[in-house]
Amino acid sequence: MSGHAHVPHDPGHLGSLVETFLPWTGLVVPLLLLCALLRRSATAAVAVLLPAVVWGSLFGGTLTDKRAAGGDLTVVTHNANERNPDPAQTARALAASGADLVAIEELGDNAPAYDKALRAAYPHHVVRGTVGLWSRHPLADARTVDIAPWPRALRATARTPKGPVAVYVAHLLSVRFTPAYGFTTDGRDAAARALAIALRAEPLPRTLLMGDFNGTSDDQALSAVTSQLRSAQAESGAGFGLSWPASFPVARIDHILVRGLEPRSAWTLPSTGSDHLPVAASVRL
Repeated sequence: MSGHAHVPHDPGHLGSLVETFLPWTGLVVPLLLLCALLRRSATAAVAVLLPAVVWGSLFGGTLTDKRAAGGDLTVVTHNANERNPDPAQTARALAASGADLVAIEELGDNAPAYDKALRAAYPHHVVRGTVGLWSRHPLADARTVDIAPWPRALRATARTPKGPVAVYVAHLLSVRFTPAYGFTTDGRDAAARALAIALRAEPLPRTLLMGDFNGTSDDQALSAVTSQLRSAQAESGAGFGLSWPASFPVARIDHILVRGLEPRSAWTLPSTGSDHLPVAASVRL
């Protein structure tokens, strides 16, 4: 647990695989305690304290409820799944969250359906390839962020009543696990490095990044991005905020990260027709 950053990335990108499911290493604690009880060994029971303390130091603070009132900008991001059977219903569920900004990844051929369902509440929107942003506030300076051979990220300026905010929406490339090659993350990691360059060059002091990273914030391979911003869930959520897969979430790979903004609360929304859960946050400008 404590040495996860030193797990070698090669072969098979093992380090990323371990860090994706790092919180679940805590399951070893009750297993070891059970073994100690079965052996009726006081020494073994005391030894269980070591992994328990390590896990608690890593994740104990995550379990506390840090949500607070006072945010003046609510945002939601959702990998809606390009094969979503009911995009209109998904759009209505996202709008019902009361968000000021709605980011959607994996639009596929459903972009017109999302726009139709969201247009009344969100008069401003921009779509670039597979990602889109819908806003209650005017959007300006929209452009594609080049992170892959096809458009998977965008940047726009949201003109809020309290000043401009740079908004990024990104869907990093997918990862796969195969016996032959292990955890294949090369495309995702290259996309993260390209996104990190764009974030470092961002001139606006207030920056918001939303999207599906296909990796957790513990994954060192994504540190070029995650080291530049703060996680709304980590600072103002309750629990891990796991988002994938929707049927039984085991990892938080959908993120809302901020710079120059104060997270006030973060949460997940109920399941839609996607294999991801939507995630939301409220921030103070």
